[in-house]
Amino acid sequence: MIYLNHIIGICIPLLFFYLTSSNLAAQQPFQSSSTPEKAGYKLRWSDEFEVNGKPDADHWSYETGFVRNREHQWYQQDNVEIKDGKLVITGKREWIKNPGYVPSDSDWRLSRQYAEYTSSSLHTRTKVEFQYGWVEVRAKIDTSAGLWPAIWTLGKDRSWPANGEIDIMEYYLVGGEPTMLANAAWAHPDQRAAWDEVKLPLSEIIAGDVDWTNRYHTWEMDWTAEYIRIYLDGRLLNEIDLNETVNPDGFNPFRQPHYLLLNLAIGENGGDPSDTEFPRHFEIDYVRIYQKTP
Repeated sequence: MIYLNHIIGICIPLLFFYLTSSNLAAQQPFQSSSTPEKAGYKLRWSDEFEVNGKPDADHWSYETGFVRNREHQWYQQDNVEIKDGKLVITGKREWIKNPGYVPSDSDWRLSRQYAEYTSSSLHTRTKVEFQYGWVEVRAKIDTSAGLWPAIWTLGKDRSWPANGEIDIMEYYLVGGEPTMLANAAWAHPDQRAAWDEVKLPLSEIIAGDVDWTNRYHTWEMDWTAEYIRIYLDGRLLNEIDLNETVNPDGFNPFRQPHYLLLNLAIGENGGDPSDTEFPRHFEIDYVRIYQKTP
């Protein structure tokens, strides 16, 4: 793996960008903003999803099986493809036998004999890892009952939550209400995780725009050594002060490289999917990472 270091001025810590050698080559409806080149930033890496088929293996890997949160879906590579310039993650209602099934095991991943749904979760761990910069993802989310799509990052070192989690986009039900979230999580001395989170009702975002869920929208993250700012269609959702995001041992997980994840979960926080007609889709137009020019 090759590590590229970029310096953001003399007053800002070293900016790291990690890539494999192959990667070198009363609210109104939100209004979309087009910012392909941020002032003072340069595009360092992107995936435009222009070649039909499976995602580039030099950039993306997959989670497999039951993974987290007691979600209903079985993650597998089969449920993702690039088609017509879009990365499409498909959630399906189908039975999958759990090869690791152990009756009465205390681990929910083993005690489930079957999965009733399948989907995909992709990540760039060890392939595209970056520290600081501006992330831009254009996507269309399905808000049907039971769906839980997300665009997020995890820190490369330590286990969750001490590695740090950034939710650039997370959609699910909060108190039964469809909600958009913009969050960060890290370790807490008295509970499993500390959260800096914003929960915005989808009804406020849409504000009567009946076509909102049928269109693509842009989620962005501006990440420096001092703060993380998360935007939806140019509107600031959350600003996280990174002087406050310190684990009990003094480690700050947002001052280390992170990697990207794109996934469509089903059930649990997403709600009951039993009355939803499947298949459902989470579509990503592109992923871009900009960083400060030296």
